[in-house]
Amino acid sequence: MAKLSVSLGIIKHTIDSRAVIAGLIFIGLAVIGLLIPGCSNSNQEPGVLEGRVTIGPIAPVERPGVEYEIPCEVYEARKVMVYDKNHKKLIKQVDINCNGIYRAELEPGFYVIDINRIGIDHSSEVPTEVQIRPLETVRLDVDIDTGIR
Repeated sequence: MAKLSVSLGIIKHTIDSRAVIAGLIFIGLAVIGLLIPGCSNSNQEPGVLEGRVTIGPIAPVERPGVEYEIPCEVYEARKVMVYDKNHKKLIKQVDINCNGIYRAELEPGFYVIDINRIGIDHSSEVPTEVQIRPLETVRLDVDIDTGIR
């Protein structure tokens, strides 16, 4: 009879241990479930910033009415710079393709958009603040004056 009570005690102890372990696993998963959303920057879909960059003049003497082809290297040397809303931290550097087009997906929020200035490049469109909203596209065209005269 003593043997039976020992066996029942071991079974009860095993059942209690499994219940405790299952409870701890449940609590752990619940805590992780609460923490994960706080770890991501946003649960929202990104938005898009896009536009066209024009650059000129590219020669010291350009005749009015004459179209000058902009070499691809001129666009490739310049970037659209995406900073945090305080214009302190660079978030993303965006390439401009050979047609002057750029595009970037960004998390929803406020950003300051600028260009990497080469030489005496200037643009009256930037720096400027934009707001990116989920699944929306913000268009910002930029005209860069190279200062070549």
